Amino acid sequence: MEASEIKTKILLLSLATVACIEVGRVVMSNDRYDPMVALGASRLLETGVIILIVITLGKGISSIGLTPSTMLYGLKKGFMWSAGFALVTLIAYLVLSIFEINPVARIHTQMPKDIHKIVLYYFFVGGLIGPIAEEVIFRGILYGFFRRWGILVAVILTTLLFVLAHILPYVLAHPVFPNIPITQVVGGVVFALAYEIEKNLMVPVTIHVLGNMAIFSLSLIR
Repeated sequence: MEASEIKTKILLLSLATVACIEVGRVVMSNDRYDPMVALGASRLLETGVIILIVITLGKGISSIGLTPSTMLYGLKKGFMWSAGFALVTLIAYLVLSIFEINPVARIHTQMPKDIHKIVLYYFFVGGLIGPIAEEVIFRGILYGFFRRWGILVAVILTTLLFVLAHILPYVLAHPVFPNIPITQVVGGVVFALAYEIEKNLMVPVTIHVLGNMAIFSLSLIR
């Protein structure tokens, strides 16, 4: 990818869009709105506005690794990456099990009893909408901007911001700092490398979606 694909103005406008929508979501949060539905709506709005910004002020959606002609190819490559990642994860699980360490407990998500909430909150919002929005922001925009300083810098910075975005709400709500979010650290690195190698945003999107779906499915079974 070109080091200068994402210009500073695109980055700033995208970040301002996310900040404004998130602040608006928090300010308008009340008992009238389901918080997870509001979260999903805000993520969809952020994604749509950012894509519009890239189309109108940038070089088009190809600058964030999205082109209609290569989306199917990216989807296929994403499944291949996911299969490889799943194999590595299985091997790691077996190795940790030898030492009586249960890694599933670290990724377990508390699921509601209502099946409709499970489908809407976790598999639709958390498993589909969330990953798409995050990949557009973190890999499409942020990685595309940081890439001008090299692959290592781009991978480290986007992974750091990806992790912070996931743990910051927890830190603000709790007086203690959470454990190292291994899932987000590994995910951030894998998503960035997949994007760098394949030059197609559909690849990390697919890995991210399937990864979240797997985590929620394991939590539901457990």
